[in-house]
Amino acid sequence: MAVPTFLNRNVSDLCVGKPALKPLSAAATVSEALALLNKSSEPHVSVWSCDHSKNVLEDECECRCVGKICMVDVICFLCKNENSDNLSKALETSVSQILPKGNLIVRHLAPNSSLLEAIDYILEGTQNLVIPVQNYIGGKSRKTQSKSSSLSCKHRDGIEYCWLTQEDVVRFLLNFIGVFSPITTSSIESLNIIDCNVMTIRYHEPAMSALDPLTLAHVEQTSVAVVDDLDRLIGEISPSTLAYCDETAAAAIMTLSAGDLLAYIDCGGPPEDLVDLVKVILQEKKLGALLELMDEELSLSSSSSCSVSSCSSDDELGVCRNNNGSGRYASARRAEAITCYPNSSLVAVMIQALAHRASSVWVMHEDNTLIGCVTFKGILKVFRSLANARPITR
Repeated sequence: MAVPTFLNRNVSDLCVGKPALKPLSAAATVSEALALLNKSSEPHVSVWSCDHSKNVLEDECECRCVGKICMVDVICFLCKNENSDNLSKALETSVSQILPKGNLIVRHLAPNSSLLEAIDYILEGTQNLVIPVQNYIGGKSRKTQSKSSSLSCKHRDGIEYCWLTQEDVVRFLLNFIGVFSPITTSSIESLNIIDCNVMTIRYHEPAMSALDPLTLAHVEQTSVAVVDDLDRLIGEISPSTLAYCDETAAAAIMTLSAGDLLAYIDCGGPPEDLVDLVKVILQEKKLGALLELMDEELSLSSSSSCSVSSCSSDDELGVCRNNNGSGRYASARRAEAITCYPNSSLVAVMIQALAHRASSVWVMHEDNTLIGCVTFKGILKVFRSLANARPITR
């Protein structure tokens, strides 16, 4: 099969309309990152390392995106015993210290690179491709005159960047789905893209026992399945849901069962009875700093709360208004797991994942017992193999 022409298109074509990244300095503290995350409408913030030393010319400054940070990184960091015992010290830790080590999650890519090259990077483990934002009138990289702060990096020549995600690429490919027919109507089982090596936790087990799997799921863009004793899927602890929580979710992970955590992080905000339970257990464990953090966040939430609570018409897509008013939970995807079956077609799973903004879809038997999952990365493997092109030389 010849390589479809659109796979050789420049990645800059996918960047039209993408917002510019708000850079956070790698030297910023976790506390400063939290402040930026709580103000941002996006769940992730890009982290940059910029060399602005005096012996380097301004037009030669090396500015590189070295990673991204979201609430999941902060929550998992605060859950560690040494950090929950000394919360103030943990919050003063440099952001660079909590970025995943040894994983090229973020990579720079030239705007004239091909989509096929972008897919190859993703298959190697990249989550976000950092690309200079183009000025489509003059064809030059867009620049910004915004002032830098102690938290942000002012890039070389003021150039702005955006990034492409795995979801962006899959959504783009869906527009050309007919080119790959009839393979895309084949079942996911026949295409051998069901990953059976999934991470699970029992419903009644402490949520804290899923901390390491959750950290790995965050890197691999999957989730931790919550199952019953018969391996039937109950729900999922999803990084994409936790990314819209606040930092007090760390206290919930440290005190609740996996089943209760599902209710705590579901869209709409945590139920009052679970909030009270978390507080009681925090007191028993003498984790006063986390308790104070919860009280502070609840106070901020109540001060900005609305008198009317409601779910939006987009609830089928997993978007729900916070029943405590405004807040990060208002934009969260529901904790309910998105599922399919082995005989589901590739195109059906693609549409399902994109509609629910889910980076992975669980695969089940008819009796709800878990088989595995299909990820965006697995989907892209199919398209890459169909392209029948040689690996790109970089």
